[in-house]
Amino acid sequence: MSLSNSAAATGTLVQLGGNATNNSLIQKTATSPQPHHKANNYLPNPFELHDSQILDKVYLTHVTDDQFCDTDIIFDLVSTLVLQSNTQVPPVTGFKPDFPTLKLISCQMITTRSAAHCVHQTTLWILQNLRSYSWDAKALITLAAFTLEYGNYLQLNRVTATDPIENSLRLLNRIQTRKTSTDITELVTFIVQKLLHLKEWATWSAEGYDPVDVPALTEALQEIPVFVYWTIASLVASTGNLVGVSDYKLSEYRERLSGIIQKLVVHLNNCKLQISYIDDLFNRRKIFDKPKDIVDCLKALIHHNGTDSPQIYEGAIHVKTGLESFRNKHVLVFISSLDSIEDEISLLNSIYERLQENSKESIKGFKKEEFKILWIPIVNNWDDIRKERFRALKSGIKWYAVEYFYELPGHRIITDPERIGYIGNPIIPVFNPQGYITNIDAMDLIFQWGIDAFPFRKSDGINLTFKWKWLWDVIKKATPGLQVKGDRYIFIYGGTNNKWIQDFTLELEKIKRHETLKRADVIIENYQLGKDDPNRVPSFWIGVERKKQNKKHQEAVDCEIQDIVKSLFCLKRDPQGWIILSKGQNIKLLGHGEPAYQTLAEFQNWKDRVLEKEGFDIAFKEYYEMKAKEVSGRVPCEVVNVDTYSSNVIATIACPNPMCGRVMEVSSVHYKCCHRDEPNNFGV
Repeated sequence: MSLSNSAAATGTLVQLGGNATNNSLIQKTATSPQPHHKANNYLPNPFELHDSQILDKVYLTHVTDDQFCDTDIIFDLVSTLVLQSNTQVPPVTGFKPDFPTLKLISCQMITTRSAAHCVHQTTLWILQNLRSYSWDAKALITLAAFTLEYGNYLQLNRVTATDPIENSLRLLNRIQTRKTSTDITELVTFIVQKLLHLKEWATWSAEGYDPVDVPALTEALQEIPVFVYWTIASLVASTGNLVGVSDYKLSEYRERLSGIIQKLVVHLNNCKLQISYIDDLFNRRKIFDKPKDIVDCLKALIHHNGTDSPQIYEGAIHVKTGLESFRNKHVLVFISSLDSIEDEISLLNSIYERLQENSKESIKGFKKEEFKILWIPIVNNWDDIRKERFRALKSGIKWYAVEYFYELPGHRIITDPERIGYIGNPIIPVFNPQGYITNIDAMDLIFQWGIDAFPFRKSDGINLTFKWKWLWDVIKKATPGLQVKGDRYIFIYGGTNNKWIQDFTLELEKIKRHETLKRADVIIENYQLGKDDPNRVPSFWIGVERKKQNKKHQEAVDCEIQDIVKSLFCLKRDPQGWIILSKGQNIKLLGHGEPAYQTLAEFQNWKDRVLEKEGFDIAFKEYYEMKAKEVSGRVPCEVVNVDTYSSNVIATIACPNPMCGRVMEVSSVHYKCCHRDEPNNFGV
């Protein structure tokens, strides 16, 4: 510590105002006999000042806080002395207090004349000379300077009169003539205890919390300079009373100090809550960024200790095991508000149903039973209306949902653009069993491709687009004016049987106007291949033919494309006709003519399934497959002589039955197909 050399031990500094030098301090002699009214012309009585006025004056004395001071050691030393603790202070190495500075401040306090405005004068002088120290250091250094005199008094007051040296010191320090006052002890003890609040604030401030995250720290700073001012002023007044040069009412100082402490404590309590929240968020971010597993990751988002912890429901059933239900699972986390999410819930209900079908079957190395759906609703204000709305929506799902009518503990992670990035629109991030995101938002992917997008990685969407893009290019070239919209169903159909085409078109037009489809918001468009220009039919099949490859395919998607090509040529041979059903770009079904027509003609039998199955395409295909089995069952097994084809008996030859088209088994000298239960078709 070092003080300005511009002030002597017997001088004080006075704040000027009203001109260009209003920030300067001029030196006055504290011990010189000056008229009381002249002093009042320069300095106010601090008890007549509001806290805001004191704040302005104190801030003028503060420059920076880059001067180092070991506040922890000083506090331990002075608190031991003031509280007269018997606790042994640990040995301190390397600590060298600036004794001249402490003595200079002590002398300044001792020589302060007995008037409130003089206490104010000395307080500003101390603050000016400690202008480069932190706020807590200013108070502690002044307290240490006070204890030089106060500690001397305590020590000599305990000395026996038999020791001549100690007795001489007692006489020189006028110990025997000093009035022992409990007011001094009580006030200084009070100051030491309340300085813990200042230390707490200083510690938190040094942590570097963002003011946006902990605004209460900034709010507390409005009280800190005033708290430091009244702490120093109280020590100046106590010193005067201790050495017998004044007789201040220390209760007045304590009263002002108590008032500012009360306001400071409110801010500090808010700081504690805000810091607790930020520290919790920091820990959650660490866990979310490097989770042990999916349960650890989900805990970072929604787990909260206590009786009001978020609850997990599976439909209407409370899940007692909580997040443990997701261990070793892939999780589709549906994050949304409560507004206008009926379509998303309907979509996820459909995905849920499809995940239950053949759940143990391995697809692309994944099993459907390994996937779960979890809804995390984000609501700013959980009033009674929104609670009821949530319960109503929850009653319509079978998958998992989080019920927690407060702000989620991991809300900041969910809205963090560098992590999940929820901004209000529904999203579906997909997490693997290790707790890492495999798709930041699968919503569009699932809307476009449905269960075909399983296991819902971005690469699955890219492969599906590649799988069908070539066919759409061929279709659009052969069907001018075709418009593909994501929320609309499209029937593209053709064939050589005009009667079938007419009948199919008639039935299709009927159901397009059906009340059930209107209630389900189903829009169907249909395009007959070659209706306006029959010459476009050959170009369509030539485009399909060009995609046929004879080479071995390395990529799985290439093999899938070749299967589609084979299926299309199988449809081409159907004497009735063929259909392609899509929802937007997602081709749902490549179907034969007769079962497709019967499916439309018998719409009354399955119309309710459109609503139950959360999609026209799903209900259509379900009934279509049933009709296809019936049609296939009425067709006898085909037997084809080898002579009709290649002489190579190992050759793979497709069954010529239009309802089958599968590769036939080799049976010695002839090919035989006993049609399988299901027709060869593609789609969901």
